Amino acid sequence: MPQPYDPQPYDVITMGRIGVDLYPLRTGVPLAEVDTFGKFLGGSATNVAVGASRLGRRTALITRTGQDAFGDYLHLALGEFGVDDRWVTPVAEYPTPVTFCEIFPPDDFPLYFYRLPKAPDLEIRAEELDLAAIAAARVFWTTGTGLCAEPSRSATLAALAHRGRSGVTVFDLDWRPMFWQDPETARPCYRQALAHATVAVGNVEECEIATGEREPEAAARALLATGVELAVVKQGPKGVLALHRDGTRAEVPPVPVEVVNGLGAGDAFGGALCHGLLAGWTLERIMRYANAAGAIVASRLACSSAMPYPPEVEQVLAGGPVPDASAGGGS
Repeated sequence: MPQPYDPQPYDVITMGRIGVDLYPLRTGVPLAEVDTFGKFLGGSATNVAVGASRLGRRTALITRTGQDAFGDYLHLALGEFGVDDRWVTPVAEYPTPVTFCEIFPPDDFPLYFYRLPKAPDLEIRAEELDLAAIAAARVFWTTGTGLCAEPSRSATLAALAHRGRSGVTVFDLDWRPMFWQDPETARPCYRQALAHATVAVGNVEECEIATGEREPEAAARALLATGVELAVVKQGPKGVLALHRDGTRAEVPPVPVEVVNGLGAGDAFGGALCHGLLAGWTLERIMRYANAAGAIVASRLACSSAMPYPPEVEQVLAGGPVPDASAGGGS
């Protein structure tokens, strides 16, 4: 059962996907030829919570796992990363999801999701949400994946509606076509979520699903037209564009790195975005910081365990080399 809510608000509560990432320890070879894998905590919303925690924020996660050994592992990993797991509950009917990937740097990272017959994180139920905690959180982060099936869809929309665009309410567009039985149903769901968000984040493909616009400037303006205050469009090798409703604009280039695995970069960006918004930084500083955090993770094999600490991000922002993952970065 979930633990009683601590009245001290969380800096960040994320809601959405969790699972076990099994990443090949040899890169540049097909999955069929890989014989050794590393096991990591995974899932976009989960990684964002880890990323914000690494940057010193008090974070919690709302999700569900299988009632199995992999579920036990995820609870242990969340504790090690400092993410409160009180709202991570088991589902007896479904196994904890596992995700494999192939790694072909610099830009080809096929994913293989094992989420059948259904992922437990899609069994989040509105009646089980701690709405007081969600309303009190300084940042509340939801994702497009949470809209792809019931009861998670209704729970996600109920949580967003309860927030009422208070504080920082982020909708990560997080488009995964393999999770939708009918992709044509996605845009109306995305519109419903955006109606309750203050920040929208996505790459150009995700923006196109949400708004019909793919060109970054047009996509950002289309997101603002839904009522959000801040639209962030990630452009891959072209950097990131951010537009605020007050007219503030920031477009910053990516940090050049030797990419090892690009899969966790967006989640690191998300954790750093939360951190910067909470710090009250200028829009350009937030984007540069989040870009640097994403670049660090892209230069490392894993996702969750690769999330950077503040000194590592500051080192990259100062023009220094990307720190080696084995060097650590403090707590």
